[in-house]
Amino acid sequence: MDDRTGTTLHTGLLILTTAGVAWLSGLPMVFPSLGPSAFVLALFQDSDATSPRRVIGGHAIGVVAGLIAYHLLAGGVSMTSATAPGSLEGLQLAASAVVATMLTVGGMLATDTRHPPACATTLIVSLGLLSTLWEGTLMVLAVVLLVIVHRLLLATERVGARYGEELRP
Repeated sequence: MDDRTGTTLHTGLLILTTAGVAWLSGLPMVFPSLGPSAFVLALFQDSDATSPRRVIGGHAIGVVAGLIAYHLLAGGVSMTSATAPGSLEGLQLAASAVVATMLTVGGMLATDTRHPPACATTLIVSLGLLSTLWEGTLMVLAVVLLVIVHRLLLATERVGARYGEELRP
C-alpha cells in the first residue's frame, strides 16, 4: 500500500476509535488536538516522537498546566463566545492561555515529553472549553486509547507483513 494511503487510513482509524467512544458514551473523547496527535502517530510510526511517554506525557502536562492556569486566572470564563474588546474576561482568558502554554512547554522540555499537539490541548483547557478535572481526565484517557490503538495497528501490520512474506513463493 502507498505510504500516503497507509498514513491516511492509520490516522482515520485512530480518530475513528475515539470518535466511536465519544458517540457511544456522549463523553468528550474527541477534541482538536487529538487530530494532530493521530497524524504524528501515523506518520512517524516508530520514532521517538510517537513514544507513549511523549504522547501521553505531553498531553497530561498540557491538561494539568491548562487546569492550573484556567482555575487560577480565568475560572468561570469561557471562550465559547467572543469577549468584549478590552474586557477583563478577555484578559483573563488571554493570561490563562499564555501561562498554560508556557507551563506546558517548560514541563515537556523538563521531562523530555515533547509532543507539539499538547500545546493545543493546554489551550483547549485554559480557554475554558474542557476545563474540569473530569474533562481533563477524559482527554488524557482519549490519548491513552489513541496510543493503544496505534500500537495494535502496528502489531497487526507487522504480523500481516510477516505472514505475507512466508506465503510468497
